[in-house]
Amino acid sequence: MQSDHQNLSEQELVRREKLEKLKTSGIHPYPERYETTHGLAEARELADGTVGVRVAGRITAIRRMGKLSFITVQDLRGKLQLCMKIDDVGEERYQHYVDFVDIGDFFGATGEMFTTRVGEKTLQVKDYTFLGKCLRPLPEKFHGLQDVEIKYRQRYLDLITSEEARKRFLLRSSIIREMRNFLEGESFIEVETASLQPNPSGALARPFMTHHNSLDIDLYLRIAPETYLKRLVVGGFQHVFEFARCYRNEGISPNHLQEFTMVEGYSAYWNYRDNMDLMKRLFQTVFQKTLGTTKIKLGETEVDFGGEWGTVTFRDLILKDCGIDIEKFKTAPELLAAIKDQRIDLEEDHPEKLGRGNLIDTLYKKVSRPKMVGPTFLTEHPIDLSPLARANDDRPDLTDRFQLVVNGVEIVNAYSELVDPIEQMKRLEEQAQLNAEGDADAMVKDEDYVLSMEYGMPPISGWGIGIDRLVQFVTNSDNIKDCVLFPLTRKAPGAGGSAAAGETVGDDQDDYEPKV
Repeated sequence: MQSDHQNLSEQELVRREKLEKLKTSGIHPYPERYETTHGLAEARELADGTVGVRVAGRITAIRRMGKLSFITVQDLRGKLQLCMKIDDVGEERYQHYVDFVDIGDFFGATGEMFTTRVGEKTLQVKDYTFLGKCLRPLPEKFHGLQDVEIKYRQRYLDLITSEEARKRFLLRSSIIREMRNFLEGESFIEVETASLQPNPSGALARPFMTHHNSLDIDLYLRIAPETYLKRLVVGGFQHVFEFARCYRNEGISPNHLQEFTMVEGYSAYWNYRDNMDLMKRLFQTVFQKTLGTTKIKLGETEVDFGGEWGTVTFRDLILKDCGIDIEKFKTAPELLAAIKDQRIDLEEDHPEKLGRGNLIDTLYKKVSRPKMVGPTFLTEHPIDLSPLARANDDRPDLTDRFQLVVNGVEIVNAYSELVDPIEQMKRLEEQAQLNAEGDADAMVKDEDYVLSMEYGMPPISGWGIGIDRLVQFVTNSDNIKDCVLFPLTRKAPGAGGSAAAGETVGDDQDDYEPKV
């Protein structure tokens, strides 16, 4: 036992001693159950004199004044002050509280509501129950770069200490719930599709690979649910959507995650303009229900989703922002030469390996996307950039596609889908050739998907929304990891223990800042 304790702080040792004393005093330190009548935020709304109120939460503050104590307890949605007097609970019970209870412990109390002279809604405790011992002291502050690693590795500490974090993740859950309600109200059916796939398809991205031991085959973690959702349209689903966990083996930045959540939807008999209307109504509805307004504050700029939304073509946008007319350069080498002539640094290690589509996309993200603030539909994407999208009837070198961009963030990606299996196989073969030549983001052939198309696809339009980016945008968060409960990080040095309050874990910052 001595060796187990030799690395503990003095405070941690004292808390473990209290744990043992609780047990020897006949008090269960981790009881099975405690029934409450109200959440803490609900209790604060009760009228003075309300009796029989039973609440529970984690203790975040204690003020002891002899025979009187004020205790603050907290749950996910609120805080409540408790007032405990020795005359109300008895001398022995009060002494047990003094001897055994620390900040961080879980605590249940029953009593009567009143308001203090300074206007603080408070529960006058008539009885209490010890609900769980905290063996480590909570961090006092969460600020500055030195605490970033603890915040991401030990999100529970962030949630305990930061009201802003609690509100952010409650908002995330509310946004998902209201999206689901809206889509179901529009006759969409929610489904689940495979996350382990034999081919990485549905987007242009580097995949993660794994191996299935029993089948002895290599598989990929899905980069998008697209091709499986479209198989369901072949099978008869008219409107279908999925909240999908996806994985892309790409670079780290404040706006990118390798593991992320997206929602994708597909509709038979629709085109991309139908989905432009759907997306506008979706965001206006979801923001009104979750935020109470369609106006979003982005730094010093206010964006009104209830107002007019802009529309601009890919060609016109890039031409305006850097003077390059992408339609004049039909091959990747020609376009790359024009980019170099303009002395534009794409910040890409090997731009010569990119196909024309990915090169155009990289140029757009460098020179145009950061400048886009208000809700804007970006349309007329080059076909090289959209191997699964339907070609425009009048301009076969362009696709019927849009992206919704707000404040430099692509919130929605949408298409009129390609449903011609012969044309689809041709495009996938072109992508597979680019992949073989070194473009790791290019697709490989997915013959099983083309097989489903050969059984007949109706006209389809589909869309995808990155949930993490949407929450980052709505909450004005600098880093997308602030919008994910448990973002991927490097394993902490000496992993197995946890960081003490105020400590940092590791000495690198590559996990938190973009690599240079």
